[in-house]
Amino acid sequence: QVQLVESGGGSVEAGGSLSLSCVASGYQAMRNYMAWFRQAPGKEREGVASILRGGATYYSDSVKGRFTISQDVEKATMYLQMDNLKPDDTAMYYCAADFSVRLPLEAGEYKSWGQGTQVTVSS
Repeated sequence: QVQLVESGGGSVEAGGSLSLSCVASGYQAMRNYMAWFRQAPGKEREGVASILRGGATYYSDSVKGRFTISQDVEKATMYLQMDNLKPDDTAMYYCAADFSVRLPLEAGEYKSWGQGTQVTVSS
């Protein structure tokens, strides 16, 4: 069982930056696959970025070049640096973890989820 706690959300103007953190705790806290997802009101949960234990990363096209995912295994923490934020980035952001997934940016592949942190970008 792993517990995931996100932090770092907030409100920012378009063009601004925010940095999210996800602290993992519990048995084998840092799973092989860690990811950030987001969900806006009335929309499906979508994959934003994923990082494998070995360091490989995946990004959705909508955030590529603006967001950077990273992890500190010793601190059992995953990060998401979000730059040049746009109003369309407004959503609840969730971190997710699992030992093995086939599609790193598919929400259905992950069993462990955090409670989410809200990101609001104003124009």
